[in-house]
Amino acid sequence: LRAAFAASRRLARPSQTRSVHLVFRDVDGEFDVDAKIGTSLLDVAHDNDIEIEGACGGELACSTCHVVLPQEHYDRLGAPEDEEEDMLDLAWGLTDTSRLGCQVLVDDKMEGMLVIVPEETNNMLPDE
Repeated sequence: LRAAFAASRRLARPSQTRSVHLVFRDVDGEFDVDAKIGTSLLDVAHDNDIEIEGACGGELACSTCHVVLPQEHYDRLGAPEDEEEDMLDLAWGLTDTSRLGCQVLVDDKMEGMLVIVPEETNNMLPDE
């Protein structure tokens, strides 16, 4: 049984390290990045020094990681959960294809996807 478990872990490792190419666009321009499959768009942005706030640390308690996705990727992801919709209602520059970066996980179908980071955010969390 241990041998089977160890073998399954070895087989799973390549998928954990696979990545896709994404393009983030913000007020400073476009940035090509490699994004690991299964990582949130918020974490990909932070890992690549892209200016996206994420004030709540990805806990779905703010709208500062608001991003805009291409229609085909938005449609494929399915509708946001109610909690995400509630936070999106607070986002500035909301569009029909807006999502919170902390709630979107990178998958292999996102190869080459453009992620637009809006110019402004609406941080309603209290200063600590």
